[in-house]
Amino acid sequence: MSVSENTSQPLDYELLKAAANSAAALRCRRRLQPAGGEGDKVFPPTYAGAVYSVEERRVRNDKGEWNSVTCVLLDSVQSQANRMEEALQEAIDDGALSVPLIVVDFAAETARKGLKDPILDRVTSLSVPHRLADAMLRDSIEVKTGKMFREGAHAARWKLASNANATAVFELCPTALVYGLWGSPEKPGGLGAKFERAIVSEVMAIGCPDWLLDTPWKPQRYGLKSSPVPVSSGAAVVADKHAETGWRLTSDAKAKGALRPSEINHGNVTYPSPGKPSPNVGITADAIEQTVTLSLIALRRLRFPKDEKSPATSAANTAARTLLAALGLCSATLAFAPGMDLRSRCVLFPDGPMEWDLLDQPGEEPKKYALDKSLAIKLLNDAIKGAKEAGLPWNTDPILLTPSKALVELVRKSQELAVSDSTDA
Repeated sequence: MSVSENTSQPLDYELLKAAANSAAALRCRRRLQPAGGEGDKVFPPTYAGAVYSVEERRVRNDKGEWNSVTCVLLDSVQSQANRMEEALQEAIDDGALSVPLIVVDFAAETARKGLKDPILDRVTSLSVPHRLADAMLRDSIEVKTGKMFREGAHAARWKLASNANATAVFELCPTALVYGLWGSPEKPGGLGAKFERAIVSEVMAIGCPDWLLDTPWKPQRYGLKSSPVPVSSGAAVVADKHAETGWRLTSDAKAKGALRPSEINHGNVTYPSPGKPSPNVGITADAIEQTVTLSLIALRRLRFPKDEKSPATSAANTAARTLLAALGLCSATLAFAPGMDLRSRCVLFPDGPMEWDLLDQPGEEPKKYALDKSLAIKLLNDAIKGAKEAGLPWNTDPILLTPSKALVELVRKSQELAVSDSTDA
């Protein structure tokens, strides 16, 4: 795909601020090609049963005609979100950005060799699968107060968060408002704080061999956000109201009330989707396309009052929404602008730079805006400044946690099971 004939202009803070109040969305669509060149083979992700995620889509050809074509998913919405969060974390680690973080520090356990495999990387709210609602945070202890995070003042505030009052989540983990959050473990029955994913991205191979559609459909699970701290499904736990975490390990996985770690929100996140059995031989495609959309409508549903007694002001709402939009745009630019290394034999290079269509006035041709790495970082930093001027919280010092004894035991048991499984194999 050639670079757009419509001249684009740089996207700056004032433009984004105006768009946050009225526009529907920002959209980036661009073609990519294998690093080996057009027509080279790429390898999609495979899931249980050696399946690709295959589907038919309607695509318009050069003559403007709509046709059904075979498509294969190269990177899912969930996987793309993971890559955006990783890119933000790298920028934070490099000192280019300051974003509120919650950090679980396993350094003490590593120093005293309390684990078979030391955890050297920082475990943060950007790296855990469930973001602010992750059990890795919930079952850790705040260094500053000595309280379990789940019982502290921060958790008490964000558990009550909603679209009408998203300030606590904005203060603790603003990325959860961009990539989505469901605090279901905090309030069973689906009553926990829930926020829609505002930014969505996926990569599709379009025009693939029709034989991929010839095999019977069968449901599979695809998409994964791996926990940075491995927790084995074989490490059973039981509820215990006297334990600091509300649960404890049990040696009997068949005991009454025994639960898998995933049932208390520990471990990886998987997502259901259809898939089709196929030999893992890679594919060629007529085209590869990435589509990224950032919903400004979703962000406008959010309100940001200073406290429970004060209504949200228009200035604070606009500043917060603009910052969240900038956060999404910055993460997408950092993660995808130079291209993508999705997995072995699936390195993709874009045909052109990332340009964003602003979907503002219905019936009008969308205006195009350019955004590269330096502009994206400047845009976010300008938005942070605007939020601070509007009186919104923006913590640059991470909230530090240490793992509870029960959490350390769960991780240690998981590592022991991993070693045992490997030996048996």
